[in-house]
Amino acid sequence: MKSKLSASQLTIVSNLKRRSEAHLFDHILPFWSGPALDREHGGWMGWLSNDLKPDRRQPKGLVLNTRILWTFAAAHRVRQEGQYHELAERALEWVMERFWDRQHGGAYWRLDDTGKVRDDSKQVYGQSFYLYALAEYHLAFHSPTALARAGELFELLERHTHDPANGGYFEARRRDWSSAGVQAQVGGGELNARKSMNTNLHVLEALTSLYRVWREPRLAGRLREMIRVFRDKILDARTHHLHHYFDESWNVLSDNYTYGHDIEGSWLLCEAAEALGDAELLREVEIIALRMAEVALAEGMTSDGGLGYEGKSGKVVDPKKDWWPQAEAVVGYLNAFQLSREQKYLEAARRIWDFIEQHLADRVHGDWYWRINPDGKPDLNLPKVSEWKGPYHSGRACLEVMRRAELLAAA
Repeated sequence: MKSKLSASQLTIVSNLKRRSEAHLFDHILPFWSGPALDREHGGWMGWLSNDLKPDRRQPKGLVLNTRILWTFAAAHRVRQEGQYHELAERALEWVMERFWDRQHGGAYWRLDDTGKVRDDSKQVYGQSFYLYALAEYHLAFHSPTALARAGELFELLERHTHDPANGGYFEARRRDWSSAGVQAQVGGGELNARKSMNTNLHVLEALTSLYRVWREPRLAGRLREMIRVFRDKILDARTHHLHHYFDESWNVLSDNYTYGHDIEGSWLLCEAAEALGDAELLREVEIIALRMAEVALAEGMTSDGGLGYEGKSGKVVDPKKDWWPQAEAVVGYLNAFQLSREQKYLEAARRIWDFIEQHLADRVHGDWYWRINPDGKPDLNLPKVSEWKGPYHSGRACLEVMRRAELLAAA
């Protein structure tokens, strides 16, 4: 049994909950409910500069649109307000109708600004977010249609992208799910990587959410397999970092790591084991997660309270502070505090949140800047909205802080 929180710890936890809730509903969601909407062609803008100028030559990406769907469905589960339902429906229409391939199944990678197919490849990274979003939508609105589509996509991924010999999932397929000549869009191409940590991490995340709403025994088995793949193949047991790229047999092809993925992976692995309800597996995963969090904190967190981007050989080699590692760090360190009750993790979560509010939050146009450079200033050359920049990391961090703060206060 975990120890009760001290009065000072309860104060920090309560403060984090209050701040994250206000930030989500008063700062992040208003941006995605207003300036980010595409009022000409429908859905959301595919690209906006920091001063909110569009570039309609840029694509509307599968990742952005499924993450938007996830965000508004998740927000509605916390606050059942009509606007969040309406925006979830707006996102669902694009995800279900525009991005779905009615001939071969699965989701297209990119559309153009008007909704026409621009890249018809089946990137497994994108398919995982399609699953993730539909599972969250079903949790929020109890939709048999969304759940049926998620089940259909799961079967397609099993048939065409799962590796039965070595475990895990391959990176990409062509539109018809064939493998010849297809290029992965999430990195590793220069290494001829067949698998990546990043894609498999988000498959793990998606399968976890899907299992909450669909207790299919094969899905449970696959989720258990994915935890083993991370434990035995992707995680470096010596350094407690996640390797990035691999060949088909999980031989490592890269020598760097990203602190954001390390800390994100630490809490997503716990979430997966918890969903399975296997107490012994959960204890094993929690030990791994704490080791990962400890190393990410010792190596990656810098004097300004932010988390560096990339590491190699035990040192930060890219000190820039992108938005998503900061979001994942708040959750990951709060998770580590829940597991250990060690004060250093609660302090780390608080310091990261301070960094977010002081540096990343754009108080003029809303939402967060993409990156804070080593000089402490935002990189205004990077967009506010793109196929990679959406509300999912930031919005989820707020929701997770709120949820975990309630659990901690009740412990």
